[in-house]
Amino acid sequence: MANLMRAAGLAGILAVFGLIIGYFSYRPSYSHFPPDMAMIKISFTLSGKPKGKCHRRSRAELLKLAPNMRRLTVCPRERLPVRVELMLDGKLLYRASLRPSGLAKDGPSRVYQGFTVAPGKRRIVARLTDSNRTTGFDYETTAEVVLRSRQHFIVDFRRDRGGYIFR
Repeated sequence: MANLMRAAGLAGILAVFGLIIGYFSYRPSYSHFPPDMAMIKISFTLSGKPKGKCHRRSRAELLKLAPNMRRLTVCPRERLPVRVELMLDGKLLYRASLRPSGLAKDGPSRVYQGFTVAPGKRRIVARLTDSNRTTGFDYETTAEVVLRSRQHFIVDFRRDRGGYIFR
C-alpha cells in the first residue's frame, strides 16, 4: 500500500511539472521580431588582399636557408582589413573596417549585422574595399528593392560572382 501511495504521489508531481512545461512552451507568446518591420542582414566572410607584395629571393638568400626552407617566392601572410559600407535610401546604415582574423592576421574578415527597417520600396547601396586603395571602393552594387513586413533581406558578398549578391 505504501508503494502504491508513493507511485501515485510521484505520478502527481510529474503530471504537475508536465503541465507547467506544457503551459510555458505555448504561453506567454513571444515574438522576437516586430510584425510590421523588415530586416536587412549583411553577412559574409572574406579575405582581404595580402598586405605586402611577394618577394623573389636571390640565389644568395636561398643558399643561406636550410634546404627545406628554400622557396623561391615569399609572400607576406598578413591580410589587409576589409572596408564595408551599406547605405539605405541615401543614408549610411553601416560602416566598418573589418580586421583579419587569426594570430598572424592572415584569416578572413567576418561581418554579421542585422538592421530593422520599415518595409516598402527602398534603395540599397553596398560598397566594399579589400585592397590598399585609400579612396573609392573596389566593389559597389546598387539595388531598388521592395521590402515586405517580416522579410529578411540578405546582403552577401562573393568575389567569385563579381561582388555583392542581394537575396
